[in-house]
Amino acid sequence: MTTTTDAARIAGPRALAWARRRQAAARFWQQYRGHRTGVAGLVVLAVIALTALSAPLLVGAGSQSVTAAPGGPLESPSAEFPLGTDQFGRSLLALLVWGTRVSLTVGLLAAFLSVAIGTLVGITAGHFKGWYGNVVMRITDWFLVMPTLVLAIALATVLSRSLWTTILAIGVTTWPTTARLVRAQTLSVESRPYIERSKALGGGHGHIMSRHVLPNVMPLVLAQTTLVISTAILTEATLAFLGLGDPTIVSWGGLLQDAREAGAVSSGNWWYLAPPGLAIAVVALAFTLCGRTIESVLNPKLGVSR
Repeated sequence: MTTTTDAARIAGPRALAWARRRQAAARFWQQYRGHRTGVAGLVVLAVIALTALSAPLLVGAGSQSVTAAPGGPLESPSAEFPLGTDQFGRSLLALLVWGTRVSLTVGLLAAFLSVAIGTLVGITAGHFKGWYGNVVMRITDWFLVMPTLVLAIALATVLSRSLWTTILAIGVTTWPTTARLVRAQTLSVESRPYIERSKALGGGHGHIMSRHVLPNVMPLVLAQTTLVISTAILTEATLAFLGLGDPTIVSWGGLLQDAREAGAVSSGNWWYLAPPGLAIAVVALAFTLCGRTIESVLNPKLGVSR
């Protein structure tokens, strides 16, 4: 009986490579779904992502309007407004749904920027070594010892207040950890015999880094990405809470900042503070659970509990 791999081998090397990738993906998913915490985190993220995508259908763009607010200021939860209203009379449930889009967008884009910088720095530093690797790693160490939030606040203060400024401020201050991890993995990969054979056959720096090193560090990068997304969402919420976010958009951190300005803490208006705070915590926890599960699947020696 001919298997999928045998058929791909007959078809050619490209088909064989794709068949092996599909088998690897199937094995990964089989191991991943054996972790209850990872599956729970994935389900939560799927629900939140679906909510973000369908926000215009669920609540409508008019729910953000201050002049056409449907309720009174700071109304407590009721049948009409399940999570109450804000200081302008807008439904907090509708604002929470809209804030999902901004928080996920910032988290994903900032994490992509951060991981891209960290991967590039880590691979090049591990491959070239010498004076270049030493200089790059010293710069990385400087970023590591500096508080990330302080650097992000400094950038957000200097640049104009916008969503892209927030993404840039988070992305360019959270890459050092990824760079350190990727460099260590690059050094391990480059010590293997097939790298020496590739060099002996005339493989250049670009060929070795893109065709041999990068595919071997991608599992680590994938796991690191999910963890960076969690950090990016928390950092965005902190910047917005400090008044450094874009004031024209609705985000979970922005809702917390509005609640602080409205005196929700001293007035006991818990419904203004609790929903966005819980949403931030749940999303960050879900991404962390997924990231830890991916790490456990790719590196079983970590022994992450199921």
